[in-house]
This record gives sequence, structure tokens and C-alpha cells, in this order.
Amino acid sequence: MNTYELIAPCHFGLEAVLKREIYDLGYEIVSVENGKVTFTGDAEAICRANINLRTAERVLLKVGQFKAVTFTELFDHVAELPWEEFIPEDGKFWVTKANSVNSKLFSSSDIQSIVKKAIVERLKKKYQTGWFKENGSAYPLRVTIMKDIVTISLDTTGDSLHKRGYRPASGKAPISETLAAALIMLTPWHKDRIFVDPFCGSGTFPIEAAMMAANIAPGMNREFTAEQWENLIPKKEWYMAIEEANDNICMDIETDIQGFDLDENVIKIARQNAANAGVDKLIHFQARDVRQLSHAKKYGFVITNPPYGERLEEKEALPALYTALGQQFAKLDSWSAYVITSYTDIEKYFGRKADKNRKIYNGMLKTYFYSFLGPKPPKKNV
Repeated sequence: MNTYELIAPCHFGLEAVLKREIYDLGYEIVSVENGKVTFTGDAEAICRANINLRTAERVLLKVGQFKAVTFTELFDHVAELPWEEFIPEDGKFWVTKANSVNSKLFSSSDIQSIVKKAIVERLKKKYQTGWFKENGSAYPLRVTIMKDIVTISLDTTGDSLHKRGYRPASGKAPISETLAAALIMLTPWHKDRIFVDPFCGSGTFPIEAAMMAANIAPGMNREFTAEQWENLIPKKEWYMAIEEANDNICMDIETDIQGFDLDENVIKIARQNAANAGVDKLIHFQARDVRQLSHAKKYGFVITNPPYGERLEEKEALPALYTALGQQFAKLDSWSAYVITSYTDIEKYFGRKADKNRKIYNGMLKTYFYSFLGPKPPKKNV
């Protein structure tokens, strides 16, 4: 079976979390750069990575990398790549996205057009045909040019991996599933510890936590573009990867995962999303004000994404909201809190300086992930 270089893009600042995930799947890391981790793997790895990675945005199969500072160089280098080893004669192929940073070539539309033409010219010679129907499986391509170095890849995923399948397509969530999973994985939270999100919205944080607790692979209930690439990936590889993921699920667990929100309608949506994900039995959702945040037990975690106040009228309410969150957290003996927000006055109103913070881009918005640490629980006697 062929071995490929696979590229997994992720949120900037969360590469270390994704690197650990890939290691845990058993694959060798080639490089870690801003916003992506490159690793080696075969056809089985493409299936397992798409189904199991919680923090990657997609899985790309790298076809080639070269330097190009003119469109002629771009065309010639693309035409030199062995496209016939990847795209069959009836394959439908196009450049779905082209990015350029600090490079001589920067027009996305021109890059897309020239790459497509170069591949067509290569395949014309290899398949000895003058025209392609392109009525077969889809082979979308992505091109990235960074400081004149061109990386060209096939997108094995399709819709971004944050689309787990448990949340309806309508409505944009304030935090993606991949980012929520990565932030949880940055904390020491474990399935036997208490988890509370007092601003849970549609339930992304609690649902991702519950899926981790039950070891439910995030890509179990969705489709991937590469499922149709039978010339590269035998169907049995997908079946085996799904079977492996199914075998790893453990629902026979006790959890204390809670999600609160002031809006009763939002809580109904959260409950439905949790049911769609198969974790509704593991989460307690309730319509509840942050001022009612409380818990009788020690050593729990608050992990949350409160309002940022992006609109002016919302911003006026933030001091009172963050003050309430800080006051209730102060009553939670020995707990830790992790808060992602773009609100720069959080520490002032929370009433405590964060032990540390990490810059994270939530989409194009610069946010910080603040850690307010409590003591570690005493070690259990074995």
C-alpha cells in the first residue's frame, strides 16, 4: 500500500494538540508549522484520520511541493506531477481553494485556472484523449503558496471536519466543534471530573466533552470525499476504520457534564444536538442564569465561551456578566475555569488575574483562552 504525506490544517495556536492526536493514532509526524501538521500514512491512515481526529479541519493528501515565481513555472511544475496516479480518466477535478502569502504569485483565480490547465495537459497525454467528461468521482484540489513555495494537495475530507453531523446546517455557532474539542484538550479535564459550561448555547462544549468521555469518534456520522476514491482507497478500509471506531465506544460510564444557558429555546436545541450525537444521556442541560452557577462537589471545571459583545448594545452588558461569572466561580471551592473570549477586560470584572492565557483565532477574530487554575485533587490511594 502506498505511503503518502498527509497535511492536517488546524486553528492557529493549537498545533500541539493536533500533533498529540496524530501520534496517538500511531502516525509519524513530518513537520509542525503554523496552522498545520504534516504526517505520513497510507490509505488506511486517510480513513482513520478523517474519522478520528477531533481538532483537524480536514485531511489533505500532498501531491507535490515546489518553488514557483512565475505562472510559467507554476504550469510546468504542476504538469510534471504524476496526476494519473491519483485522478482516473473520468475523475472530476478542480482547485477548490488557492491561498497565497508573501509570494510573487498571488491571484487566486489565475492560480486556480493555471493549475487546472496543467493537470489537464498532463492527463491528456497519459490517457491519450483530447477531452475529459469529468462525470466520475470528485477530486477537489487545494493550493497553498507560502514565500513562493507551492504545495498542492487533494482534499480527502470535503465539508470541514468541524461538521460532525450532530448540528443542523442552519445557524452559525459562535465556536466550532474542532476548536471546542481542542480547547477542552488543552485543559486537564478528564471524564471522571465535573464539567460545567454556564454559557453552553447550542451545546458544543458539553457535547464534545461527552463524545470524548464515551470515546465516540467525531467523524462517525458523516461522509468524506475520499470514500469515492476506489482507485486509491479500497472500500474495505473505510468499513474497517468505522468498525474500529465503533469498537472503541464506551457508553457504560458515569459523567457529570452540565450545560446551562439563559435561553430555554437554545437549551432545547442543545438537547437535540446531544441526542443527534448520541450523548444526550451523558449531559444535563438546563435553562439557568450564570448567577445560579453552583456545585456541591470539589475539583470541577468551568470551560466556557461567554458572549464577547461584538455588537455595541451587547458590550454594555459584559461588565455585569463577567462579574457574575467571577463571583460564582469564587464560591466553587478548588475549581478551575477556562474561558475563551475577545473581551479584554475579563480579568478586571472576573475579579482575578488569569494564571495564563493563550492567543487563539476563532475564525478571523483574535481571542484569548484564559486559565484560572484551582488546586490539583489529591491522588487516590491505589
